[in-house]
Amino acid sequence: MIHKLSLIAAASLLAATSLTAQQTGFLKTKVDPGRAGVFVDGKYVGPAANFGVSRKYALSPGQHQIKLVDPRYEDVSTSVTIEAGKTATLTQVLKVLPLPKGPFGIIRTQSSDKYAAVYVNDRYEGHNDEFDNPWQGLMLPVGEYTVRIEPLNGPPVTKKVTVEADKTVIVQ
Repeated sequence: MIHKLSLIAAASLLAATSLTAQQTGFLKTKVDPGRAGVFVDGKYVGPAANFGVSRKYALSPGQHQIKLVDPRYEDVSTSVTIEAGKTATLTQVLKVLPLPKGPFGIIRTQSSDKYAAVYVNDRYEGHNDEFDNPWQGLMLPVGEYTVRIEPLNGPPVTKKVTVEADKTVIVQ
């Protein structure tokens, strides 16, 4: 009796897994630069390099709006069609923007989520892991900014900061 119940449970799990796979498609990205943020239907899902060779992002079948954002490059918006059980690959090389003018200061971030999205004045600038230690930071022209850190799970943190020449501001 126990073996029959185990077989029935295993068959049910296999059927549910197969049904889920049939109702899901996947997105892979080959984006240069790989640090560009990937937004699917307006939601940040992580840096492009995360969805390359070994990982893919699960999506429902149908049309999805994709936006690629990196502060040093022009944004790219496109749509992809996801088919159930299949993987769509988005390949894109972003176009470099002109360099900003100084003087500059640095913003460093601190969050327990290394892939938390970092926004400055509502523009995506990268993820926390790029700006969270003494050897890294976000170099910005002197001025006042609103910094928002949005973890993939959990509430965002917003802070107004003043960037001064040759100084570092830490946003926690």
